[in-house]
Amino acid sequence: MQSVLTLESITVRFGGVTALIDVNFVLAEGELLGLIGPNGAGKTTLLRVVTGVLRPTQGRVILQDHDVSSLSVDARARRGIALTHQIVRPFRSMTVLDNVSFAAGHRKTANVFRALASRSRDEEISRASALLDLVGIGNFASAYPRALPLGVLKRLEVARALATEPKILLLDEPLAGLNHIEAEQLADTFTRLNASGITIVLIEHNLGEVARICPRVIVLDNGRKIAEGATRGVLSDPSVVAAYVGREAVRA
Repeated sequence: MQSVLTLESITVRFGGVTALIDVNFVLAEGELLGLIGPNGAGKTTLLRVVTGVLRPTQGRVILQDHDVSSLSVDARARRGIALTHQIVRPFRSMTVLDNVSFAAGHRKTANVFRALASRSRDEEISRASALLDLVGIGNFASAYPRALPLGVLKRLEVARALATEPKILLLDEPLAGLNHIEAEQLADTFTRLNASGITIVLIEHNLGEVARICPRVIVLDNGRKIAEGATRGVLSDPSVVAAYVGREAVRA
């Protein structure tokens, strides 16, 4: 399969603290990849490097054979990288539909002259409505975020990201705060999105759902990649078990 994202020797240092150490991996087009590890492993830091929020101390980010390491966050977003956040932040004074249609108009709003020349929002509204149906919250289109439960807001966050037409969808702990049923249903949504052709990287602490939907995982611990491969095999790797439950517990 063709690679869509390659990370080469990514190292990030904050003063005397090294957050990531020589991390390498290749993401194939069409994958649903799990990125896991205990708290403080460096997972979110790695996503921030991919999106451009952080510049690595060393290493390169390659997107579809182009080195994007020097590009800004918005330039990378225009090239097809979208990130959903663990803490959802919709525009609470706008309806659910307007939240997504605003994101769907990103190509117009990126250019002031195109924005001034475009008076109709019909195309964006139609696309937003379709995306809300796709993620399972079309019936909440006219509602306001402030009145909605977390499970719906998580799906709204995904719809807003999809509205930017990403080549890669990065999901940062999207199941956090959801009950078992909500988590399972949202994970099923990610499976359907991936089956439709969307390449996904999933950061998640819910290992049950990761094992169920991600064919391949990468494991970070203390800023290093300690394992990579087929999910079931990796999760039974003694070094991965030790990273999660502690080496002393494993020896006991």
